[in-house]
Amino acid sequence: MNRMRLWISAAIIAFIILIIFALSVPHTRDVGTDSIPLSQTKNVPSVILRDSFKKGVHTISGSVEAPNACTSVNVSATVLGDASGKENILVTISMPSDSGICLQLPTRTSFQTTVSAPANLPISATVNGSLASTTSP
Repeated sequence: MNRMRLWISAAIIAFIILIIFALSVPHTRDVGTDSIPLSQTKNVPSVILRDSFKKGVHTISGSVEAPNACTSVNVSATVLGDASGKENILVTISMPSDSGICLQLPTRTSFQTTVSAPANLPISATVNGSLASTTSP
């Protein structure tokens, strides 16, 4: 009879431990999802621009931080003007998403483009359609 009591006591203790464990473990429905919208996570890289003007031609060179070394950078420059006669130069940088296998380490990539325009025009840049912050060395 003594042995029977020992087994019943052990079973009751094991049952209590299992119930306490089941109640103390957090469930996936209890954990809230803190999702951040994609529009907030999208970072537009900063662009470093250098402008050299000679004989009516701006040679704009610089660098942009690409997601990896395999990313190709396509650059074009255009002169934009509005009705009030204010002109500026827009440098359009496109970096298509890389489909190959590459080490995902941000890499600074250089570029150069030219455009015919008057001297002393302000320069702005876009990266993949989003306005980028520009700095000059």
